[in-house]
Amino acid sequence: MSSAPEQEAVQDGPDRQDGRRGPDGHRRRGGPGHSGPPAPSAGPPATVRPGSPTPLGARFRIGPDGVAGTNFALWAGGAEAVELCLFDDAAHETRHRLTELTHEIWHGFLPGVRPGQRYGYRVHGRWDPWTGARWNPAKLLLDPYARAVDGDFGARPERTGGRPALPAELYGHVRDWPQQQIADTVRDDRDSAPYVPKGVVVGDAPDADGADDEWRDDRRPKTPWPDSVLYELHVRGFTMRHPGIPERLRGTYAGLAHPAALEHLTRLGITAVELLPIHQFAHEDHLVRRGLRNYWGYNSIGYFAPHAGYAATGTRGQQVGEFKRMVRALHDAGIEVILDVVYNHTAEAGERGPTLSLRGIDNRGHYRLQEDPRRYADYTGCGNTLHVVQPNVLRLITDSLRYWVTDMGVDGFRFDLAAALARSLHDVDMLSPFLAVIAQDPVLRRVKLIAEPWDVGAGGYQVGAFPPLWTEWNDRYRDTVRDFWRGAQRDVRDLGYRLSGSSDLYAWGGRRPYASVNFITAHDGFTLRDLVSYEHKRNADNGEGNRDGTDDNRAWNCGAEGETDDPAVTALRRRQLRNLLTTLLLSTGVPMLVAGDEMGRTQHGNNNAYCQDNATSWLDWSLLDDPRWRPLAGLTARLIALRRAHPVLRRRAFFSGRPQGQGGLRDLAWFTAAGTEMTEQDWYAPGATLGMYLSGNDIPQRDARGARIVDDSFLAVLHAGALPRSVTLPGPPWAREYELVVDTAREEQPGPVGPRSPAGGAITVAGRSVQLFRAVPG
Repeated sequence: MSSAPEQEAVQDGPDRQDGRRGPDGHRRRGGPGHSGPPAPSAGPPATVRPGSPTPLGARFRIGPDGVAGTNFALWAGGAEAVELCLFDDAAHETRHRLTELTHEIWHGFLPGVRPGQRYGYRVHGRWDPWTGARWNPAKLLLDPYARAVDGDFGARPERTGGRPALPAELYGHVRDWPQQQIADTVRDDRDSAPYVPKGVVVGDAPDADGADDEWRDDRRPKTPWPDSVLYELHVRGFTMRHPGIPERLRGTYAGLAHPAALEHLTRLGITAVELLPIHQFAHEDHLVRRGLRNYWGYNSIGYFAPHAGYAATGTRGQQVGEFKRMVRALHDAGIEVILDVVYNHTAEAGERGPTLSLRGIDNRGHYRLQEDPRRYADYTGCGNTLHVVQPNVLRLITDSLRYWVTDMGVDGFRFDLAAALARSLHDVDMLSPFLAVIAQDPVLRRVKLIAEPWDVGAGGYQVGAFPPLWTEWNDRYRDTVRDFWRGAQRDVRDLGYRLSGSSDLYAWGGRRPYASVNFITAHDGFTLRDLVSYEHKRNADNGEGNRDGTDDNRAWNCGAEGETDDPAVTALRRRQLRNLLTTLLLSTGVPMLVAGDEMGRTQHGNNNAYCQDNATSWLDWSLLDDPRWRPLAGLTARLIALRRAHPVLRRRAFFSGRPQGQGGLRDLAWFTAAGTEMTEQDWYAPGATLGMYLSGNDIPQRDARGARIVDDSFLAVLHAGALPRSVTLPGPPWAREYELVVDTAREEQPGPVGPRSPAGGAITVAGRSVQLFRAVPG
């Protein structure tokens, strides 16, 4: 162990002689009129004990002499000095120099500092943007390991124009320097502390209702992947307008834990909620200036802290206990919790972004920089990319993941732009350090891991390439199903692959059908209802001239753009919704629904509602009382229940297409509308009708006792043509007759015992509809 010099670190000033010069020959240091932050009101040096370099973050504990206090530890590679800043309720700041330095970790133990204490850091070092060094002790920094955050990066009217904006003091450089092309090189010495949220010391003791941080494994639902049905939801948007949730709890973790919210989830039968980002996040300046906010939350700044804006009980650490209670309530209802996590970039953006945390701690040690170290490599489209190859960054991410599993009780993660995490030096590498660490970690390899398998960089599209243990959002499934039902597919080849688990993408290296997370909609893009109501985005409310959001929607408006009172159009739209949901829930793989799609939620054509924290994005629960939309929720629940009851619909292995055992049927067979098995020529022929037969007698799996699993067999007929079509049902030995289970041409579905049709007979399938039959054996 070595110690840093005890004297106060010297701040860089405008006249420091070793500063780099800009392209015009002038030094780029403090902006005009700025003399630096006030001198620290440091506590007596003796009050800071050496403490420990592990664990990182602020951890309340009892010291070796029985005195309670908090150990602070911060990795800050290359820094010259680190000050711990404590804030009282009046926002008065007291600074303590951390003098102990172990393996680039600055640490100290402060007796008497207890849970609820607010804190931040000031990190001293060189200001030299041309080499990637951007230390600026005038900027208060959020601890990357803070387990709770109090406050926000608040907006205020600018000195000129009166428009709201993030305070200029939040930027390490002079944001409004007249020469914008070099603004990021001019250091801003104004104090940012009044405008920065503070980390909060959180204790490790049981929370208010006695739950230990170490999560009891036997309380987890542990739903196997093949049995999972995912439901993507936003904590705030799901609860903000729910009439059964008390108003004070709406928009919060406590609101999601309320029995009224749980009742909807359990009635549907979903097995896991996939929560849009709940890590502490910040709002971008360009949104604040337009009077908007980041609603989705893909702008993380605190990887250990539940976003304080979703807490009903308080933000001085209470949000931690509230989040845990939400997880326990969901677990008690049999529902797993999966977090959508954003470890690919942070809210600090590019070189013109604010200095909030990692940039000021060690810019070069946290971010990927270009050959010109003043610039950031951007594989995310958000200005920066975390440098996951760096050991300290890899540690930050894996420590965060383990914390959310072991302390907060979550059951898995969906990794935003996961290809960016899998990059080694430049290229995506499936043997990258990040993937290798996850594969061998005894905690993380046991939870659900979902990749968004792409990023915006060269070679970033990696669908089907992630290794075993990982599942993937399958956008090939999304595009194929959308195209089939809007009549844009030339043949049914690709549809066959998507319905049967996408073996062309995932049948390698021991991967299984549940490697494919099948989805038709997600938070990003049209809602399901908008997918059949709009062909063109309507994003004007985002304030970007309708330029944001994709133009490749693969949507069909059923004959009228936007909302209409035409009964024929509205009836067709509801039928198309039934077709899409039925296709999704009958497909092999893991289905993912988006909250509200089961009740016809609309965003009125906005396909990029990331900044719409309002009724555009919040669920309209009155739709469940609307006779036009209520049956859709009933059909969704019926299909999920059917899936849960029949293992043939949630296979653990890919189909072989061969008979299973002597005299058996093929486990999967495909039929034409004429009732004949598909030939190679049929797959290439133009067509909009496909029959899929799933044999329940030929499931290649056994139960826990080793007994053979036998199920019903099913025939699904998917017809995307506009006109009704005569379809011949396959004759013996496939079945003696067929019992209708689901018919999307109907608003109301058949009863428990549906009408029967003889095998080999002809039926009429309505235009643009799905019929699902149970095969009655001979």
